[in-house]
Amino acid sequence: MIYIIIRYTLFPLIWLVLHPIVHRRKHLFFKGKGIIISNHLSLLDPVLVALITPRPVHFMAKSELFKTKIGNAFFRAFLAFPVQRKSADLSSLKNALKLLDEKKVFGIFPEGKRSLTGEMGKFEKGASLLALKSKAPVIPVYIHPKFHRLFPKMYVGEPINTEKLIENVPKSQQLDTLHAAIEGAVKALELEARSKKCK
Repeated sequence: MIYIIIRYTLFPLIWLVLHPIVHRRKHLFFKGKGIIISNHLSLLDPVLVALITPRPVHFMAKSELFKTKIGNAFFRAFLAFPVQRKSADLSSLKNALKLLDEKKVFGIFPEGKRSLTGEMGKFEKGASLLALKSKAPVIPVYIHPKFHRLFPKMYVGEPINTEKLIENVPKSQQLDTLHAAIEGAVKALELEARSKKCK
């Protein structure tokens, strides 16, 4: 309920203030379950991803952010739930899989932490594992590091069809195949964003 109020009252104001420029936003208009992945530059990133996506987006966030009453209320209002980053948090994975099984949209930042330099870090395999288990399509997003506060520039790639990608791949190689495709998709958007024609 709180999220609905925020979405229809606060989001339009945030859009007017930030005025994001989104390339190929059409890829975010889809039905059914889906996993949105993005590079990670600041605490504003989940808000940006939720802002440009037509449907509500659920997120995992590090458990430390939920320790205070204000932090807990704020992040849960944005449909986030805590994850223990330094251990194999199976309950968070189950929560994410349940949301996807309910045909909802889940957002995740595969780097696992914010980049302080603007350069993309190595992707962890959590997003790939989630895609493998849920068979949900993956929609890659890239936030330009030079334009991620006011007037952010964001690039959306074509959805990755998880089921089709691993259709003829041996089970032992499916996770690595998905991981390479997911990381490669965001890196391709990074190259596009950093090219002269898109600056």
